Amino acid sequence: MDTIQIRLPDNSAFECTPGVTPAQIAQKVGRALAADALAAVVNGQVVDLNTPISSDAEVRILTFEDEQGREVYWHSSAHVMAHAVKRLFPEARFGVGPAIEAGFYYDIDVGAPFAPEDLAKIEAEMRAIVQEDNPFRRREVAKEEAVQLFQQRGETYKLQLLEAMDEQPVIYEEGDFVDLCRGPHVPSTGHIKHFKLLSVAGAYWRGDEHNPMLQRIYGISFPQKKQLDEYLERQEEARKRDHRRLGKELDLFSISEEVGPGLVLWHPKGALVRAIIEEFWRREHLKHGYELLYSPHIARLDLWGRSGHLDFFRENMFTPNEVEEVPYQIKPMNCPFHLVVYKSRTRSYRELPLRWAELGTVYRYERSGVLHGLLRVRGFTQDDAHLFLRPDQLDAEIAGVLDLTLYMLGSFGFHDYEVFLSTRPERYVGTLENWERATAALREALERKGMAYKVDPGEGVFYGPKIDIKIKDVLGRSWQCTTVQVDFNEPERFDLSYVGEDNKPHRPIMIHRALLGSLERFFGILIEHYAGAFPIWLAPVQAIVLPVSDDNRDYAREVERQLREAGIRAAMDERSEKIGHKIREAELAKIPYMLIVGGKEVSTGQVAVRRRRKGDLGQMPLPKFLEMIGEEILSKAPQ
Repeated sequence: MDTIQIRLPDNSAFECTPGVTPAQIAQKVGRALAADALAAVVNGQVVDLNTPISSDAEVRILTFEDEQGREVYWHSSAHVMAHAVKRLFPEARFGVGPAIEAGFYYDIDVGAPFAPEDLAKIEAEMRAIVQEDNPFRRREVAKEEAVQLFQQRGETYKLQLLEAMDEQPVIYEEGDFVDLCRGPHVPSTGHIKHFKLLSVAGAYWRGDEHNPMLQRIYGISFPQKKQLDEYLERQEEARKRDHRRLGKELDLFSISEEVGPGLVLWHPKGALVRAIIEEFWRREHLKHGYELLYSPHIARLDLWGRSGHLDFFRENMFTPNEVEEVPYQIKPMNCPFHLVVYKSRTRSYRELPLRWAELGTVYRYERSGVLHGLLRVRGFTQDDAHLFLRPDQLDAEIAGVLDLTLYMLGSFGFHDYEVFLSTRPERYVGTLENWERATAALREALERKGMAYKVDPGEGVFYGPKIDIKIKDVLGRSWQCTTVQVDFNEPERFDLSYVGEDNKPHRPIMIHRALLGSLERFFGILIEHYAGAFPIWLAPVQAIVLPVSDDNRDYAREVERQLREAGIRAAMDERSEKIGHKIREAELAKIPYMLIVGGKEVSTGQVAVRRRRKGDLGQMPLPKFLEMIGEEILSKAPQ
């Protein structure tokens, strides 16, 4: 073959000599692209820029603007960091060092934990390695050679990875640093321009608490300093919004070692916000044709065997306990209970669809190393629902769930989101035919509604494919909340049926769905999204009455009484403090409205209204204020 054809994403094509590299193709396209190029996608596979192309190919050059390009950049940054650690701590042994959603980490065994000053030293050594501009060199080796290489280096964790590896090992060399890695990488260390090591945390090797504890260094890197500065500013803002800190400051919730890690204690103010969310959730579900269920917290162990959870979810379930010599399991899911309710009597095709919703508390064994405030817990309440329907109802029901989802999320102030279609995992139950039907139904629903989505291969649950919706908060961070799963398999496992129009039994289809996810996680997201200053319809205290002096207390109490009678969540600060101090504390408590009453307000029968962050709104009669705040509450407008 004298030439090969290279096709680019814009469908342009040109002839090249076999052996041409993506780097050369980038040069042919233009200097700007060549300067920014990090790696390439050749016929769907991400490769190094110096990879020879020997046959016709579709080629896309990756830069930092591409998600896959950023992954290559951050993975290469992890290698530079590991190289720096090895220079400073020659006894260090390395686990894995992947790119993550934002940045990278490397798990390292160095005996004693890293100190903050160690991170500064590692950063300085990284800068030296970047200055050296060492090329990343890929080498495929025999497994025996790789084992010998890492034995000589004392890399026990790499040897464990090699032992479990079926494919041919690949190593990357950069300067005097060698790592076991599939790659790809940027061309050289000089491409890693601006970086910051962010934190160190303990991490069990392979996530198993029975394995050694390694030190996990997290970092971030960017081609431009401005990008790094903006990221660090966002991180500082995220630190200020941390729901764990605000939860304590605003007295919303706590997690106590006396009770147990990952188990949430809701304080009065946090419990009130939760109750408001639950009331809204129930009202909207009833309005949309759902019925409510309640189910137990435990069930016989064999129920979870029948549902498949013992086979596919056992590691996330707590240890069973025996009751009268029968093993019982604390529930990790609500769905088996709903299936049993369905089976409690004969169902007719005329009854379907059945939409059953439950705010059901479940318990899952999360390892202590991954617990994180409200965002990762062991006991949480799902806004769960299961729909049982005929095949001809599937499209309409998926569309209805999506409509309700977007309305609910929008009501809490979330309008920006990403949508993913998660397909069949490696381990699954049911027939390929049913999986294809379910996946097609979800895809068609998204396309009919015009919702842009990405396919997330292999990330479905064991019993069916799903739609995942990740909301974006005010800082642009993504949070997994909504999931919509089509299930042909659980109805079969539980032998569900309905009597059809032909008087014969038929198998229903089941939809599993959660809109907010878990109330604990969603509450944590709300705290961080609003920095604790909830929209007025969610605020635990919507207005506080502040008497200027003791002489004004009686009138202040009457104002508070009228507010409460009007349905406003009101409080009163009766302390003998200066009014400026009371205002500052009300601002810190993130109370939307302050009603200041002094001698002038007493004599005129009015209130002086102050809005958090906006300041003085002037005097007004109490009825006018009630009308104003009532309209704001109904609008659900964010502060």
